[in-house]
Amino acid sequence: MDYDYHNMRMMHRNNYEKSTTKYRQKLLLLKQMIRECVHENAALVDELEEVQVNIIIRKEERKFLLRKLCEYEPQIALEVQNAAKDGPVSRPNNVDSKKPRKKAHLNSAERRPSLLKSRKTTSKNKKKIVQPIPVDNNGRPVFPLELGRLTVHSLGEVVSDRMEFHSEDAIYPVGYVSTRFYGSLKDPTQKCMYTCKISDINDAPRFEIASDDNCPSIVGDTPDVCHSLLLQKINDSLSLNVVSTRPRGNDFFGLTHPIVLHLLQSSPGTRKCIYYKWTKFEVSKSADAYAEDNDAALSFEHLQRCINFCKYKMAPDVLQKPDDFGDSKDGIQMF
Repeated sequence: MDYDYHNMRMMHRNNYEKSTTKYRQKLLLLKQMIRECVHENAALVDELEEVQVNIIIRKEERKFLLRKLCEYEPQIALEVQNAAKDGPVSRPNNVDSKKPRKKAHLNSAERRPSLLKSRKTTSKNKKKIVQPIPVDNNGRPVFPLELGRLTVHSLGEVVSDRMEFHSEDAIYPVGYVSTRFYGSLKDPTQKCMYTCKISDINDAPRFEIASDDNCPSIVGDTPDVCHSLLLQKINDSLSLNVVSTRPRGNDFFGLTHPIVLHLLQSSPGTRKCIYYKWTKFEVSKSADAYAEDNDAALSFEHLQRCINFCKYKMAPDVLQKPDDFGDSKDGIQMF
């Protein structure tokens, strides 16, 4: 009896070891498949970000070439301005090219009152109230100008005779200098001061983002190019896609801040910037403080939240759940 009982125990033990070995192999296989999927997804995300950066660069190059062409061909510049005012006009292929022009001219003439009316209504809606800033005895702003996370050290000079130095949403004055704190390129969990500058190189604007941690400066033809490269380097330093590389260069430079726009619009020559959309401002002491955007691409504090959230998602069993778990999802690009 003892011999039979011993044999039965050995048989059960062997069956148990075989079943556990089989499930261990399945578990290892699943882990390997998950690891391969994660690496493949990460490679696809990196490739997608490179394509997005190239698209942004190509768009800016196309705008630059169009501006250069408008400088050498005044007729094309007039056509571009008319197209911007009247909007795109569709032409049928089977109709003579002269007839659609007359029809487009009539349509633009008919639409002109409604366009003027809509522009007036939008200009009224765009009126913004800003807080007063410290000025000297001559009424000039006192620098450096502290605007929350942004510090403006110099407004520079508005260049109105060249279209490259302004857009619909922002003005790019030569000599503009601003600073803000953001994550370091060496260690994004450490705070680093970035200096944003605008200069004039070969009759074209040059945008630069320089850090105080001895990293190479980031230079580009537009603020968006510089900002996108900065965000990509932040992700590369962490080896994770923590923050989206969708650029917000004008906001990072501080060019869209209401007080900065108000000061630039008060500068001489701004009225000659034909592509810039004017915004009405009113200075009042009762104005509310400017609500800064809590975006991980602009704020150091929210960048840290994204980093902590991303680390927690990678190892939820090891790391403690962040306190701001619900607010950290914005701006994160997980794979």
